[in-house]
Amino acid sequence: MFHYCQQASFFNNLANKYIIESVILFFSVYRNTSTIILQDSDSDLPHRELKWGILVERRDEMALALEGIKVIDVSQVMAAPIAARHLADFGAEVIHVENPVTGDAWRTYQAGQGGAVGVPSDINYNWESLNRNKRGLALDLSQERSREIVYKLVEKADIFVTNLRFWEKEKFGLEYDTLHRLNPRLIYGSLTGYGKKGPDRNAPAYDSTAAWSRGGIHHMLSFQGVPNVGFRPGFVDTSAALALFAGVMMALYVREQTGVGQEVELSLFNMGIYHLTFDISGALVTGRDIKDEPPIQQIPQDEETVKRRKQAIAEAQAAFARLSDLNRQASPNPLALSYTTKDDREVLLGGLRSDRYWSRMCQALGRPDLEHDPRFASHELRTENRLALYEIVKDIFLSRTLEEWKQRLSEAGIPYGPRQKLSEVINDPQARANDYFIPFDHPTYGPIEVITNPIHLSETPASIRMPAPEFSQHTEEILLELGYTWEDIAQFKEARMIA
Repeated sequence: MFHYCQQASFFNNLANKYIIESVILFFSVYRNTSTIILQDSDSDLPHRELKWGILVERRDEMALALEGIKVIDVSQVMAAPIAARHLADFGAEVIHVENPVTGDAWRTYQAGQGGAVGVPSDINYNWESLNRNKRGLALDLSQERSREIVYKLVEKADIFVTNLRFWEKEKFGLEYDTLHRLNPRLIYGSLTGYGKKGPDRNAPAYDSTAAWSRGGIHHMLSFQGVPNVGFRPGFVDTSAALALFAGVMMALYVREQTGVGQEVELSLFNMGIYHLTFDISGALVTGRDIKDEPPIQQIPQDEETVKRRKQAIAEAQAAFARLSDLNRQASPNPLALSYTTKDDREVLLGGLRSDRYWSRMCQALGRPDLEHDPRFASHELRTENRLALYEIVKDIFLSRTLEEWKQRLSEAGIPYGPRQKLSEVINDPQARANDYFIPFDHPTYGPIEVITNPIHLSETPASIRMPAPEFSQHTEEILLELGYTWEDIAQFKEARMIA
């Protein structure tokens, strides 16, 4: 504890009082000890007493970092709700808005429409993990009076978090421009599937389809003999949530300086690319996919060894294909599996809410008769008859190429992700439309392309101002800025303190 033994009369000078108060407050928070509050003799604030000759207030808990910040969370499922939960964890008052009939889809995902993806439990641990520290508001955004309620909340809010698609924002009057007019100080945190521009800006997306498959992660984590790897829910959602949280906090910092809010946007597709920074950076500057290259450390082998290796790969692929087929047959939701196309490509379906997508899926498959087949009339019946449905869907996907399926699934509004190679990722029209790869004129290498920062701020965007430093490039410059002389620098070099 920080002690001051001077008499209270010392603080009659108000300016001196505030200086000492700030020092003590900082020290006590830093040490996680009780806070000392200095007070004028005529103050009527409660909970004060005179100790060590000064007035003090004791608090058993530290103040929360975001206490007093108000957040409206109009999102569901995983990534955006976690970003709002991070704000809530640090003390922000978060109101989570849900549909009054269906609620947030994540409430039933743990062992519901998405399939039995979590360990069975009577505790909805997934929902609790993603939405703790929030207050809940059930509101039908399609009704005008409901929107009036949201607007009243927005007028007093600091942050608005959403993962509504652009057409939904327009339908409900929740676009950034609309809310910015209501509250110019508002920070608008928007998580999208594929970015603000491009042909797929309104396409439905999950991290499994947009980041994992289309972003190239699935491709990079597979290897010869084992062409498919498992996926866990929220693999990219959680990092996207942290990125959105970071962007919102930067925008809050800017608002403290300028008094004006802004939009913070990032996409799951961009986050998938960001996860593969190491490999995609190489693909951008060379035009090559590391998976197409021979292993760098591979020692030259004799013909017999090469033959045995090829045989082992073929045996592993055959065994893995049988095992994968058995696993897919056992899946409770055939609308959330990957399927092989006519040209031996792979498509991951994201029909986690199978009742919602069943009719559209039947149209995309070219089998409208399946929609009213009594075996598949509900999610429960599709789960019961999953083997028959899986075999039907598997055979249908083998009848068309990847490009044909991309068009059909996109037109039907089905969440899906083609398993893309890096050469496809860096040329993806959606990535190009959103400038996920930006040109940079490097002083040594000349014009190259690099991956953009996935956090996009509308008013204070990230930029590339210089290349990575050469070894010890700025050592002398930094030391001179700190006030050291050239004589000091010479001594540092002689002592081998610096390079």
